[in-house]
Amino acid sequence: MKLQKTNRMTLVEQVAAQIEAIIESGQWPIGTRIPAEPELVRELGVSRNTLREAIRALVHAGLLRTKQGDGTYVCSTSVLGAALQRRIQQSNILETLEVRDGLEQQSARLAALRRTDEDVEKLRACLAACDSAAEANDMDAYVEFDIQLHQAVAEATHNSVLIDLYEYMTEAVKRSIRELVEVACCDSHQKVHHELIEAIIQQDERQAVEAVRTYIEQFKEKLQQHLEDEK
Repeated sequence: MKLQKTNRMTLVEQVAAQIEAIIESGQWPIGTRIPAEPELVRELGVSRNTLREAIRALVHAGLLRTKQGDGTYVCSTSVLGAALQRRIQQSNILETLEVRDGLEQQSARLAALRRTDEDVEKLRACLAACDSAAEANDMDAYVEFDIQLHQAVAEATHNSVLIDLYEYMTEAVKRSIRELVEVACCDSHQKVHHELIEAIIQQDERQAVEAVRTYIEQFKEKLQQHLEDEK
């Protein structure tokens, strides 16, 4: 194999790398509008064209999104995250469920082993919010609180990779939850949620995993029945 001399990073690549590092550090969370062009040009000490090329590269990579006349916003925390989000968006609901099954069973198991008192407090608050939304029959709110509940379970694992993976799947998970509330009432889903959170609080990893398996299987059955009824 013939080796070639390495090339130094171009100025555009250096600027893009600096901005990417700021995003990955969490200084600019998802949804943040990044500083205006004149400020970035001044801070970085580069030309407008160099900055614009770097921004364009990060938009293409999926880290940034430009809104015409409004500014540029952070839309992912990493290049890997952006790539995963694009791939997950192409999946169907059953594929998403199969991935959720594996990811959430592991989340439940680790959460049961590692949860702290602070995690318990957050889990109970999320569960109560889901209960309130279900009782009010506010499905939009229920979907949002349901997502927050599952994110809280992931956070209780204290595994940064697992937490990031679940965050990257948020939109796909939200889509699957919305599909669930359209084909089934929330009461049965909430019953299993209560079983899951109680198992995590009691640090019963076996029961926590079983709760996840139960609600995923229930969802699959209801979804498949719904699809058959529509034929």
